[in-house]
Amino acid sequence: MNEVLLRSLTPSVLAILVRRGADFAAAEDAVQDALVEAVRVWPADPPRDAKGWLVTVAWRKFLDATRADVARRRREDRLDEEPAPGPAPAVDDTLQLYFLCAHPSLTPSSAVALTLRAVGGLTTRQIAQAYLVPEATMAQRISRAKRTVAGVRFDRPGDVATVLRVLYLVFNEGYSGDIDLAAEAIRLTRQLAAQIDHPEVAGLLALMLLHHARRAARTAPDASLVPLTEQDRGRWDTKSIAEGVEILQAALARDRLGEFQAQAAIAALHADAPTAEETDWVQIVEWYDELARLTDSPVVRLNRAVAVGEADGPRAGLAALAALDDTLPRHTAVAAYLHERDGDLATAAHLYAEAAQKAPNLAERDHLTRQAARLNARRFR
Repeated sequence: MNEVLLRSLTPSVLAILVRRGADFAAAEDAVQDALVEAVRVWPADPPRDAKGWLVTVAWRKFLDATRADVARRRREDRLDEEPAPGPAPAVDDTLQLYFLCAHPSLTPSSAVALTLRAVGGLTTRQIAQAYLVPEATMAQRISRAKRTVAGVRFDRPGDVATVLRVLYLVFNEGYSGDIDLAAEAIRLTRQLAAQIDHPEVAGLLALMLLHHARRAARTAPDASLVPLTEQDRGRWDTKSIAEGVEILQAALARDRLGEFQAQAAIAALHADAPTAEETDWVQIVEWYDELARLTDSPVVRLNRAVAVGEADGPRAGLAALAALDDTLPRHTAVAAYLHERDGDLATAAHLYAEAAQKAPNLAERDHLTRQAARLNARRFR
């Protein structure tokens, strides 16, 4: 069973059902039922046209659910619209579906959460982690969004800012999470950049390319994480870096700064440094100041504390960190790093071990555990 194929076809099949008149919540349920049926049937009897098979089965699932409703005449009318079996049009509807999910009837945060769940393939837990909220809270938010759009005609697409937020979060999960969605996010952002002349679209594409360029160097052969300062820069994709920098420079020249351009500028400064020691941390702090002004994000301020620690010394970084909520994700890991830089190995080792217990994934937990063990070995040898 090709799970990657199923996941890649899901947005297009969902878009076809919505265009044929299904409300979003019912269409999503029908597509999920069709995917379950595919997992059961395909290993023994794979279809010649996977997309056409999914469209047909999903539409039938939708009609079956409709038959259970009270409106008999409406059920019979929809039955006549059942698509004939056969090849489905080879059209990529994914980006269109992102805009449809960003419906004006939803708040931006609800639209992002719904799209990530229905189209991006992320779990409720992963979306909750991205938003720094409990999983139960996010589950309620997604449920409310589904109820809001139930029965709504999707003839008013949402705004670019909401779609950009979705693409950004999908990329982040694909870059560092359990599901590889980074390349798909880049593909869709390229499509959007070709359709819309907007500096923040260009900024997001540049940011994705600059981060993705370092991907091969982010893990060792044993799959352990390699920190940015220790990465083999010879493994970075220089073509993607050059493209990202070129796109960013053109966007910044328009003098309409947004958060994605500011993030891309930080990534470009990292990519431009021949070695970790030659990184221009002073400029990076300045860009974090701009980014904090644009977003007022606690995560941005946390990353800024690391940059301040590099530019002005670890004690300056710890002072910046002290102003932040210590329950922030990765706050303890940052504190450990800055204490190590300040020479307090005992405190750093303790904090690394504590941060490992809070890590959001296995790779990060193992990395932090190794950092604690490394410092303890240095202290007692």
